[in-house]
Formats: sequence, C-alpha cells, structure tokens
Amino acid sequence: MSEIDVRQASHPEAVRYYDTEELRRHFLVESVFVPGEIALTYSHVDRFVLGGAMPTGAALKLETSKPIGQKTFLAKRELAAINIGGQGRVTVDGRAFDLAARDSLYVGMGAAEVAFESLDPAAPAKLYLLSAPAHATHPTRKVALSEARMVPLGSEASANKRVIHQIIHPDILPTCQLVAGMTLFSPGSVWNTMPCHTHDRRSEAYLYFDLPQDQRVFHMMGEPDETRHLVVANEQAILSPGWSIHAGVGTASYGFIWAMAGDNQDFTDMDMVSMSDLR
Repeated sequence: MSEIDVRQASHPEAVRYYDTEELRRHFLVESVFVPGEIALTYSHVDRFVLGGAMPTGAALKLETSKPIGQKTFLAKRELAAINIGGQGRVTVDGRAFDLAARDSLYVGMGAAEVAFESLDPAAPAKLYLLSAPAHATHPTRKVALSEARMVPLGSEASANKRVIHQIIHPDILPTCQLVAGMTLFSPGSVWNTMPCHTHDRRSEAYLYFDLPQDQRVFHMMGEPDETRHLVVANEQAILSPGWSIHAGVGTASYGFIWAMAGDNQDFTDMDMVSMSDLR
C-alpha cells in the first residue's frame, strides 16, 4: 500500500482566496486508482478516508499506517468497497466476496485482514474504498446495485433526470457513520445535485466515473455566496466539507459515487440553497 496522502481541514474564509492550484491540492484527489496499488487519502474532516484498490497481480492487503493510529486498519474503523471495474474479490478474515461491476461490500469494525484481488488481472477490478471511524461492529455484507434503495429525481427539462441508488444506507444495512451510494443519469442529463445544498453536520466525497477520457465534469463548490469550481477528469474524487455546496455538470454522460460521514446518517438532512442566493 502506498503512503496515505493526508489533507488538513480548510476554513471557508481561507478558501475564498485559494487559486486553482490551491483548490485542487486541498479538495481534488487526482489519482484514485493506481495499477497494482492501494492508494488512499486521509481527510481531517470527519477523519474520512477514501481511495482505490486496483489489483493487477497478487492480492493487495489493506495495511495500517501512522495516520490510522491502530495496529490494524479496521481496529476502530468501518469500510465500504464499491467496484467500478472488472470482476473483483475481497477477502475479509478468510471469507471471500466476489464483486461484479457496481457491487459493493460493507466491512465492519474489527476485521483484522482485508485483501483485494482481480479475478482477471487483464481486466482489473477498481475497488473504490471509503472508511470512517466506528464505535461498534456491524456485520460484513455484500450489496448488489439491484438491492439499493432507488430514489428518482430531476427531469429531462432541467437536464438532471437521475436515479440515486442508496447502497450503504440505514434502510439497507446498519453502519456507524458511513452512508454511500451511486447516482446514474438518464440519457441527455448531465447536472447533478442542483438545486444545491449544504449539510454542515456531515462531510461528503464524490467520485466521478464512466466519463470519457477526453471529457470533464465541472464540480461546483464553496460557500453559496462564494462559489468556486474544479475541473474533474474520469475517476477523480472530490473532498467536500460540510460548509460547501456540491454540485456539477458534465460535458458528457457520467456517473458518480457519493459518500458521507459525520454527526448523523439522515440523507434528508440538508440546508437547501435557493438558486437566487448563489454567487
């Protein structure tokens, strides 16, 4: 496993003065999937960890490191792995779970050994990893996309007709903090999470995927009256603090995985922002 990239929390009054390079350095994760490695980013906002495992040969073992501060990675954490690549396998304390594309696995606190494999190294799995501090142990469970709670939103007229698939969610399985899911669009729709909102009680992370390599997503962030944007390529992720809006528009079709941690797991706990208040 490569060294964990550590990101400090940023005050919104400071972010107002960040240039493009600073915004990207603090909030954009450019290399989520690195062939043959586990690449992780540790955010001091809610102690959230995200990253990717992309096995191309031998199994990749999830190991602890200094920022984790425990003898094993999941001694005091929970984990979700969402596959957006080829057929993969996650082994948890000797128990194997095969994950097809868009399958997910929740791993409870206390698991001692976690390893990631590709069933066909020529078409490697891309396991998107999400982890937050935990206070209790919940059962490890695989969740197929078809088992998700589906929430249709938006319309063709506003180019944001989409279905939110709530996967790691209290209605599906118990977790301590983690809430995560996948948003998929109808043909011709490219806007996500608009009208936008904030939720100061929970941070969020976005992974954009299924975006053609020569296309981009313009991710909107910042305070509602001090908005900024980041230009995001395929399979790059955004760290979104609770005070920031989080929305985006693509130059082509795409999907994204959202994940949250914080004070509650209430998906509807949002502070909506009127379009007339955006600046």
